Amino acid sequence: MSTLSEHHRPVVVGIDGSAAAVQAVRWAAKEAAARKLPLRLVHVHPDPAVRYADDKIADAMRPALETQAKKWLNEAAGVAPEAVSELEPQVELRAGAVVQTLVDMSADAAMIVLGARGLGGFTGMLVGTTANSVVAGAMCPVVVVRTAPLGPSRTGGPIVVGVDGSPASEAAIKFAFEEASLRGCALIALHTWTEIFIDPELNVDRIAFDTTVLEQRERELLSQRLAGWPEKYPDVQVTRVVKQDRPVRALLDYDEEAQLLVVGSRGLGGYHGMLLGSTSQALMHYTQTPLVVVRPEDTP
Repeated sequence: MSTLSEHHRPVVVGIDGSAAAVQAVRWAAKEAAARKLPLRLVHVHPDPAVRYADDKIADAMRPALETQAKKWLNEAAGVAPEAVSELEPQVELRAGAVVQTLVDMSADAAMIVLGARGLGGFTGMLVGTTANSVVAGAMCPVVVVRTAPLGPSRTGGPIVVGVDGSPASEAAIKFAFEEASLRGCALIALHTWTEIFIDPELNVDRIAFDTTVLEQRERELLSQRLAGWPEKYPDVQVTRVVKQDRPVRALLDYDEEAQLLVVGSRGLGGYHGMLLGSTSQALMHYTQTPLVVVRPEDTP
């Protein structure tokens, strides 16, 4: 539970000296300005004593690590005003475990923003268990930003939110509507479904059925999940899309036009386990669009 009001929670960016982190700062600066929130740049480096048993080696490395970290933070701080004039970010240097530090900071953050590839403390964050751990433990939305900046057509494109039909996707829907309203852009609510297959070992003929019945059921499910949100955000133009497809593949179909992809961190159906297995890693690896992962608000 955050100890800060919504208007004082910062947008936190992980800084590691990489080009991806710099791009994350640019994205986060615009986000913080749009939401009128403070921007906080943080670098986390593990204590060298954890890696080196020799205290002399660890003691000798600390000054060099801090000097390098401060350089990265200062460089990142200079990028924010380039993206949003007169924006003065806070900078913070912390020692400790990267994942746990970010998770702890998420309790008082509006969102955590990370570059999709990095150096130093964030190396491999999005290709292994570290990213899953941050997303699974964070108490606020986690944003993954690619290195390449969005082109003009992308920045004017829609926000796409994946809706899996479960109450857990409500937080993602809320974030997507709020973001679309802030940006003045359209919103695409995407829901996917697949056919029911008969187990071949049952030795029965394949059951023929009209898939339009299933599709209508899924459309009704999407309508239920979106109920009330268009009325709360009447300025947001919403397009509802129901596709017979896998969720990641369907989301990636919008990769060249969307300016933001939004998914929930837990759910049922197509998105179940998305952030704990190969599905999430595929989305993180292949999308060129900033990806927002939103945790259910009632999750402890």
